Amino acid sequence: MAPVSEMDIDLLLTLDALLQDRNITHAAARLGISQPALSARLARLRTLFGEPLFIPSPHGRGVLPTPRAEALKPQVESVLRGISAMFAPAAFDAQTSTRTFVIALHENPALMLGTGLLNQAGAAAPGIRLRFALPEMATLPQQLENGDVDVYIGVSAGAHDGWVRRKLLDDAFATAQRKGHPRGTGALDLESYCALSHLVVSSAGDPFTGFVDQTLAGLGHQRHVAMSTQSYAMAPALVAGTDLVCTLPERMLRQFASTLDIFPPPLPLQPITIYMYWHPKNSRDPACVWLREQLLEAAGRQV
Repeated sequence: MAPVSEMDIDLLLTLDALLQDRNITHAAARLGISQPALSARLARLRTLFGEPLFIPSPHGRGVLPTPRAEALKPQVESVLRGISAMFAPAAFDAQTSTRTFVIALHENPALMLGTGLLNQAGAAAPGIRLRFALPEMATLPQQLENGDVDVYIGVSAGAHDGWVRRKLLDDAFATAQRKGHPRGTGALDLESYCALSHLVVSSAGDPFTGFVDQTLAGLGHQRHVAMSTQSYAMAPALVAGTDLVCTLPERMLRQFASTLDIFPPPLPLQPITIYMYWHPKNSRDPACVWLREQLLEAAGRQV
């Protein structure tokens, strides 16, 4: 038995053409080669299989396949279909897909994007599932490389240089208080702002000091931080049920506008930019491209 390595695509195509046309002249024309070149391929096939696969027709022009050649026909067709399928462009059918997409992100972007993304993606792809996972920055590069995470959403700090990045949104900071807060709804000046009791969201360092306090210190002011939490999701409920105020990303706070009054803080704060990151190997994957398009739309940007 000849080794598989001796069979190449040209011989498969020759075998297929002769099985279809049963004529050396027509088969050569189909393949775009000369008759002598096709005869040379036929000789190689005879050597590989150890027997003639085609014999001259006794009733005129053309050749007849032997029983062995006839038996090879469905196998040759199957192999050639498989090879053609290898070169077919990858596709993603959102309507029929049951894929689970994993997005690594912290609470702030999850609150900003989660509702819009689920409603929008669910309408376009009713069978897919979305999983939001808190990112573990030490293992995230490997997770993106392995495909355990499809997209990471966050700020630029901690992002890997090898990831592909695209901006999702810019967001300013806003200050929020509960509806019916005793101070009223007038604009805040810096002195009044510092005199209020504040809630801080902090996950690292001093839990009662954040970037707002650093900005205030630079202006020669200090606020009273009465409570600290590590959870962005917890902050709106705590503010809605107390006289605390908080200063957090505006787009996140707008999700809770039914229970909170939201207004500009009386100090200059640098806006934040949130990006989505993915591994370069997924740049052209149709399913991942679709997911990124959904994220861009959910973020309110044109794709």
